[in-house]
Amino acid sequence: MSSHSYYNKENHGDYELISIGDFELAEGGKIPNLQLAVRTLGTLNADKSNAILITTWFSGTSKVMEDVYVGAGRAINPEKYFVIIVNQIGNGLSTSPWNADASISKKNFPYVRIEDDVKAQHKLLTEHFGIEKLELVMGGSMGAQQTYEWAVRYPDFMKRAAPIAGYAKNTHHDFVFTRTLIDTITMDPAYKDGNYDSIESMKAALSRHGDIWNVMGYSTEMWRKEKWKVFGFEDAMSFSEGFTQAVFQPMDPNTLLRCAWKWQHGDVSRNTDGDLKAALGRVKCKLYCMPIDEDMFFRLTDCKVEQEMIPNSEWKPIKCDWGHLGLFGLEPEFIQQVDDSLNELLALDL
Repeated sequence: MSSHSYYNKENHGDYELISIGDFELAEGGKIPNLQLAVRTLGTLNADKSNAILITTWFSGTSKVMEDVYVGAGRAINPEKYFVIIVNQIGNGLSTSPWNADASISKKNFPYVRIEDDVKAQHKLLTEHFGIEKLELVMGGSMGAQQTYEWAVRYPDFMKRAAPIAGYAKNTHHDFVFTRTLIDTITMDPAYKDGNYDSIESMKAALSRHGDIWNVMGYSTEMWRKEKWKVFGFEDAMSFSEGFTQAVFQPMDPNTLLRCAWKWQHGDVSRNTDGDLKAALGRVKCKLYCMPIDEDMFFRLTDCKVEQEMIPNSEWKPIKCDWGHLGLFGLEPEFIQQVDDSLNELLALDL
């Protein structure tokens, strides 16, 4: 694979690139020699019964999931569990537009669906690790979309599932929101139909992309209560530019675009000819639905509608004034609520 100034181990911690071979995609086409960037922590026991799968979100990698959700004394404790964090296809570490085979690189990278990620992860778990049952699947945002897909597509494979701040089927509102994220990039003259000269040439577009997250990624409560002050910023505008915009400025635009398309089209009802109730009715594991109360785009009411369709599920909303980006563990109260629910879920005798 090629090297990148942002998508590397220095920025995103340790991981292993594991090839699962040529991979056929739901939208047609294939990824030659698909490589998944995988971070593991802990030890797989002799009967391979202590594994937990963690999935990743838009623009995020295994590092943030490890830093925020895994650790000694935490619910997901690598001293007890074998933790597998799989970077989703196209997220910058796994095979992505910037590092793919020349035949599908950059703007020619194929469209990947949530179901492709889950099929690839299933292949990884069964063929590479020899795992046939998971203690838990969990993830936030796009990781929650993958968690729901796991529970519907492979209902006997996991004992428990914990989708955090995400939908089983994306809503029209969220689809349009994601379209604005796409437009901030593709409408910039420097984009050149995906043949941009450099990441630096796309800085203005990536900054606007970050501004959409300033508007919707945080809640109005966060801004009203000036919670950004905890990070030492003098005012709201310096936070919006020096924190949120800065997060996106080194990222590869084509990589963001392919993940945004995938996010838009997340839909477990593809398993049941468009019948969402039938799809969610297939879930067999114990599932905790964990939305964030101030989330501006994965809305509490929409999450509740889905949860009520899922047998053996429980409603475990998280209070967090940061909104959706509270997923980054921006306050200890969020982390404690997540751990409390996951501890409870993992303690169940299933």
